[in-house]
Amino acid sequence: MNAAAAAALRNLRPVASRIQPSALPRVIPAASRSFSASASRSYEHIQVSEPRPGVGQVTLNRPKALNALCTPLISELNAALREFQASDAVAAVVLTGSERAFAAGADIKEMAPLTFSAAYRAAFIESWSDLTTALKKPLIAAVSGHALGGGCELALMADILYCTRSANFGQPEIKLGTIPGAGGSQRLTRAVGKSKAMELILTGRSFSGDDAERWGVAARVFDSHDDLLRAALDTAETIAGYSRVAVQAAKEVVNKSQDLPLRDGVEYERRLFHALFGSQDQKIGMKAFADKKKPEWTHQ
Repeated sequence: MNAAAAAALRNLRPVASRIQPSALPRVIPAASRSFSASASRSYEHIQVSEPRPGVGQVTLNRPKALNALCTPLISELNAALREFQASDAVAAVVLTGSERAFAAGADIKEMAPLTFSAAYRAAFIESWSDLTTALKKPLIAAVSGHALGGGCELALMADILYCTRSANFGQPEIKLGTIPGAGGSQRLTRAVGKSKAMELILTGRSFSGDDAERWGVAARVFDSHDDLLRAALDTAETIAGYSRVAVQAAKEVVNKSQDLPLRDGVEYERRLFHALFGSQDQKIGMKAFADKKKPEWTHQ
């Protein structure tokens, strides 16, 4: 276990669980089937698959290090996501880890010896944010176990975040004499507000999956790892069934809400809304609705 994870674990407090029965439909487990051979490329630190029609999955796979994030892992992740972006067979992507850890922080052994000049000149950690611009398709993070430091930051980069109730989020960098470096201070603040983010980052306290849902960090929370992964794949498969032109536009306008003032954002949304009237799928979708038929998208 790396130092960031160990420091955060020392400060854990029991969190009361609100157990609710799952109403999710039962499906064939993802591991038992594959829909494409295009995900067969071998990686050292991640596993890549296409478990559902139109759905790609990346699983972080450094179990001995609790999926601690290092430059080779991030390079593989970026490569896999670029392959999914280029693939006509994939329309949405699920990013997950193990039941015990999504990613328990950045690899301290890699960071500890860095100097300012070395980190600055190499733009250390900048590549961690590539997925926020290179991947135009929706990305769903399915978080179980520890998501600390860089792991929390990686989860916050996703378009949709699902987690288990027992998930353990946090930005404990202050305990190591540093601060978040991959967007944690920015994305967490946008998610929970300045005061709550300031408390979490200045104290290094962790927060649970229940907290994440209550504060708006997570869209949904689940009782078990199996329920979590099943729901993430279900959502990705649902999204993959829609027009890819409309899905990409929808992701774009929601992301713009994080960058633009309200008036400018509404104007941007309206212009993209107008632009979709030039797509084939808009005509197909509205005609199918009028005819009470299922649309057959061309993704044009």
